[in-house]
Amino acid sequence: MSAAATPLNSWHKAHGAKMTPFAGWDMPIQYSGILQEHEHTRRQASIFDICHMGEFLVSGKNATRSLGLALTANLETLKPGHCRYGFLLNEHGGILDDLITYRLEEEKYMLVVNAACIRTDLEIFGQRLDRGLGLEDISAGTGKIDLQGPAALEVLSTVFPPELFSDWRTLPYFGFREINRKGTKILVSRTGYTGELGYELYLPADKVQELWEDLSLHPQVKPAGLGARDTLRLEAGFPLNGQDLTPEHSPAEAGYAGMLNSASDYVGKAGAVKIRQVLVPLAIPGRRSARHGNKVLLPEGERPQVGEVSSASFAPSLGYAVALAYIDKEQSGRDKYLVQADRAILEASRTELPFYRQGTARKKLV
Repeated sequence: MSAAATPLNSWHKAHGAKMTPFAGWDMPIQYSGILQEHEHTRRQASIFDICHMGEFLVSGKNATRSLGLALTANLETLKPGHCRYGFLLNEHGGILDDLITYRLEEEKYMLVVNAACIRTDLEIFGQRLDRGLGLEDISAGTGKIDLQGPAALEVLSTVFPPELFSDWRTLPYFGFREINRKGTKILVSRTGYTGELGYELYLPADKVQELWEDLSLHPQVKPAGLGARDTLRLEAGFPLNGQDLTPEHSPAEAGYAGMLNSASDYVGKAGAVKIRQVLVPLAIPGRRSARHGNKVLLPEGERPQVGEVSSASFAPSLGYAVALAYIDKEQSGRDKYLVQADRAILEASRTELPFYRQGTARKKLV
């Protein structure tokens, strides 16, 4: 079965992108190089093709109550014009998907889900939501461009002139606005996945290339692929669905117990707070990185296994390797571990998130 193509697929290939299959899609992994694209995002601004993500619309009477029973996000305190991160859980509290919920109106929402989960998420919401509610998969007709980097505000203010929105500095973190540019409706939100100031631009799929090219003309903007997106998100301490977030682990184990403040009796609520293992951030000296699935060992005695690496990479902004690893709860408070890599035993030290702490994601703009 051939991989699906985003509206920008031909553009990527024409501009020398190295393509790779990802979640059923043919996606750019890099253009000039992962390290260069990573560094450019940290210093200026990059655009990422995220059209493979899924979008659902949920609307109708009591949509808030019904949706609140289906996922972990506290929707009662979410105001229109704002969005919130949360989880779709199985009955045992394991993570099926992590998603962002946009409150468009009092009883109308947009859910943004991971590409690999579109079909299963749609089926689950169809089962969990009240009959009579509108549930529409708008993924195929929706495009998404992520603009990330400390220069993102300057870029946004240039491409979207003041008559469209008076001052983008007033858009709060996890807030969004809808504008009309050249007859095209665009939803602009400020969340980010790289640790830097970031905006997400949702628009009709057939209008994506025009906006992408307009953004790419800005002197501070370059395209970046999924390779840099992964190193950037790991440095920022954000988990990856399917690796760090899985049906075998709860939100509390992944470090998100503080987000579980919804009063709704959502599916998996009892198991969401259970902790058998803890997702521990590790620093590994040098450039040699661990890999997903590598064993985490204790450094003494017979070196028993106490965990497993879920994400790992050399961290370009730090100059050494980092990793996230699920470690047995009773052993998760230690300072030192060993990681059994493919050809070596790597020393690892427990650290704190985010790994990279100079990011501009939450920077106050006003």
